[in-house]
Amino acid sequence: MKWFNKKYRNSLGIDISSVAIKLIELSNSGAHYKVESYAITPFFQATTSDSILTNTNAISDAVKTAISNSKTKLKKATIAVPGSTVITKTISIPSSLTDTEMEEQIMIEADQYIPYSLDEVNFDFEVQGVSKNNPEILDVLLVISRREIVNYRVNALMRAGLKTSIVDVDTFAMENAFSLLPECSQTSHNSKTVAIADIGATLSTLTILHNGRVIYTRDQEFGGQQLTEAIQHHYGLSYEKAGLTKIQGGLPDNYQINVIDPFKDAMAQQIQRSLQFFVSSKMNRNIDYMVLAGGCASIKGVDGFIENYLGMPVHIANPFINMNFSHKVAPDKLYAIAPRMMIACGLAMRGFDDDKD
Repeated sequence: MKWFNKKYRNSLGIDISSVAIKLIELSNSGAHYKVESYAITPFFQATTSDSILTNTNAISDAVKTAISNSKTKLKKATIAVPGSTVITKTISIPSSLTDTEMEEQIMIEADQYIPYSLDEVNFDFEVQGVSKNNPEILDVLLVISRREIVNYRVNALMRAGLKTSIVDVDTFAMENAFSLLPECSQTSHNSKTVAIADIGATLSTLTILHNGRVIYTRDQEFGGQQLTEAIQHHYGLSYEKAGLTKIQGGLPDNYQINVIDPFKDAMAQQIQRSLQFFVSSKMNRNIDYMVLAGGCASIKGVDGFIENYLGMPVHIANPFINMNFSHKVAPDKLYAIAPRMMIACGLAMRGFDDDKD
């Protein structure tokens, strides 16, 4: 299947995780974006060890609900596969090759890095530019994913009445959305090294960007599920009731001291551990600041807590801060969940790309 497709005036990004569907519709005029609609639909389903979403019916039903709640009229969407399920490799090829020769050479090179037969994978490539070490060489980013990981998501969208126009990688979607953050203006983030800690429901992903490009990622099994379980055990609630109460409030006054503060401490420790792995990778980069994304970034005061814990500036992600909004969108409500919408926003941005044929 084609992973890249043509440009649309409006673009729909759908982030499919193990606990929710996050949908955002953007329109754009030049470099200016407008939020036309959005929705988050929670759901629960089984995943395998390599993050294959297996319950296609549950996903498609949740996508249908998100479409209904957002009232979007678009029929094509950009989705992503998890970065943990793809193989990425930068390869070098002569810059003198024609387009046809380049594709043939990339096919030959790709075969060395694919641990499956070619009919079991989807792969794509992007020319990164001329090599810094040799002007006669091009650096090419190769991305490989098992076909079944892509097909589960594509089939779920098809059952929901949508066509998948683009399949991206969530790490690259995060990179796209990063460019919209007010902390990351062209004058301020050139040459900067930034850490994005995306703390979701079950998985935490640390992404390191330098000059706005991803140079390192690491996943850990930690997220908001631990907070839900702490509420469940501390107050004797069912898991479902604990999750609902976490969102709606209504817990005793000691909730902050007994549950939230220990969770923030655990969250800071997990982020610090991931940063230590980055340091041990010997990339010799000092982190200039950190951005918090994911549902856990919305916990009150978590940015200041982690800033003090790590000793570096910490910001909460909000890619919508400089956007316009349709009459269907209440900015304050979207801002409240903005950290959860980073990948969906990056996917919607991806939908405006020109045809890569």
